[in-house]
Amino acid sequence: MNTGRAALLVLAAAVLFGTTGTAQALGPTGLDPLTVGSARVVLAGAVLLGLAALRGAFRNVPRASWPLVLIGAVGVAVYQVGFFSGVSMAGVAVGTITALGSCPVWTGLVQWLVTGQRPGGTWLAATGLAVAGVGTLVLSSPGTGGSGSDAVLGAVLALAAGLGYAIYTVCAAKMISAGQRSDGTMGLLFAAGGLALLPVLLWRFPGGLDGGDPAWLSGLGVIGYLVLVPTVLAYLLFGAGLRVLPAANVATLNLAEPVVAALLGELVLGEPFTGGGVLGALLVLAGLGLLALPRKEKRREPVAPAA
Repeated sequence: MNTGRAALLVLAAAVLFGTTGTAQALGPTGLDPLTVGSARVVLAGAVLLGLAALRGAFRNVPRASWPLVLIGAVGVAVYQVGFFSGVSMAGVAVGTITALGSCPVWTGLVQWLVTGQRPGGTWLAATGLAVAGVGTLVLSSPGTGGSGSDAVLGAVLALAAGLGYAIYTVCAAKMISAGQRSDGTMGLLFAAGGLALLPVLLWRFPGGLDGGDPAWLSGLGVIGYLVLVPTVLAYLLFGAGLRVLPAANVATLNLAEPVVAALLGELVLGEPFTGGGVLGALLVLAGLGLLALPRKEKRREPVAPAA
């Protein structure tokens, strides 16, 4: 697989990630975002693990992968809790900019520290354009900011979410480079992350274990979509892209997510898409274009096919 095709797979994953907010908005209002976020990982982890097991992805798991699974699972859990809590406390604008904007920066730094693979000039330019675009895009949405000490704490939590994303992305890249199949990597990371988030799900779940809240019953279709499409399918594509692309590039390509979310908000939910939103989207697309163009670079390391 060349870098251009890998970039398209990651962009396809980002498009699926971008449908999450719209799907949740179309569901029952009684669904708590943190509960849904936890449920996504718990259920998707089980599905990803089962699919990978059926495809024989765990026949030869490298011994070096197990510490990475534990560390990556922490990253998965931190991202979910940090993102939803950060957006809730700091507001959509500050929370989204801080979390999504910091993801590629954190990933580039973590990749450099852990693997010694220093991000290149193209990544720096693309990330700068894309982060500026995300900021312009989200700030153009009115009435989405928080205030006071909650906003400060929310921004810190959103930064933690970005770091969590970086941790599990770099762990996944290292596992794949060590010979673990990409589908097995996603299955292990999200199954372990689901176990870490299970207490959060049980704590936030309406009615405890009895599931008596009718919002959950009427929202099963939404939850099923969120589990299967923007989580299971999206992360299979995401993992396939990580077989070829550096983790830092993958993180920057995923900044297509807020552009897709904004477009769906306009087309499906009737939310205004302002001139600032158009400018932000163009900046993000310009940055992504720098990374999505096929290059003649060699693959990082030969790894087992995803099968």
